[in-house]
Amino acid sequence: MRCILFMVFLFSSIFSRAQYGMNCEIRQIKINVFNPGVEYEMGLGVNSTLDIRVAWQMALEPASTEPMENLDFFPAITVQNRYYHNFNGRQRRRKPIYGNSGNYLAPSAAIFSPGSRIVENRVVDGVHGYGGLVYGVQRSYNSGISFSIDAGAGYYVGPFKGGIYPVVNLSLGWIVSEKRWCVGR
Repeated sequence: MRCILFMVFLFSSIFSRAQYGMNCEIRQIKINVFNPGVEYEMGLGVNSTLDIRVAWQMALEPASTEPMENLDFFPAITVQNRYYHNFNGRQRRRKPIYGNSGNYLAPSAAIFSPGSRIVENRVVDGVHGYGGLVYGVQRSYNSGISFSIDAGAGYYVGPFKGGIYPVVNLSLGWIVSEKRWCVGR
C-alpha cells in the first residue's frame, strides 16, 4: 500500500512540475467563419497543444484525376498536435503569446465525410482522409479575433488510389471561451 501511495505522490509531483511555467493557453474554444465550425485547443505541455476542429472544410477532391484543380467543401474532423517553437523568442521581443500566438510544427490528420458524390461521371462513396505534417502561424488578439494558417503535405487515403498531396488549413474566427495560463501576456 505504501508503494502505491509513493507512486501516486511521485507522479502527481511530476505532473505539477510539468505544468509550471506553461506558455500555452490551458484551453480555448473558437468559432471559425472561413471554414464554418468549432475548434478546441488545449495545452498539453509547456509549448504544445492538441487542436481539434469540426467544420465544413475546403479540401481538394482526391478521387479526381486532377485533385489539385477540384476543390469542394466537406464536413471534416481535423486533429493536430501543435508544437509552438517561438514562444520564448516572441516574449524576448515583447510580442504577445496570448491565444497561442506563435509559429508551430504539427502532425496533422483529418477525416472527411462527404457522403455519395459524382466525380468524373462515377459515384464515389465513403469517407477519406489524410495524415501528414504541417507548419503554421497562429495569431490571436485581445479583441478575441483569431487567425491561423498552416501548410504541408499529407498522404490521402479513401475509396480511390492514395497519394501525397498538399495540405492547407485556414482558420479565421473568434475565441469564445478561454482558460488562460500565458506567462507573457
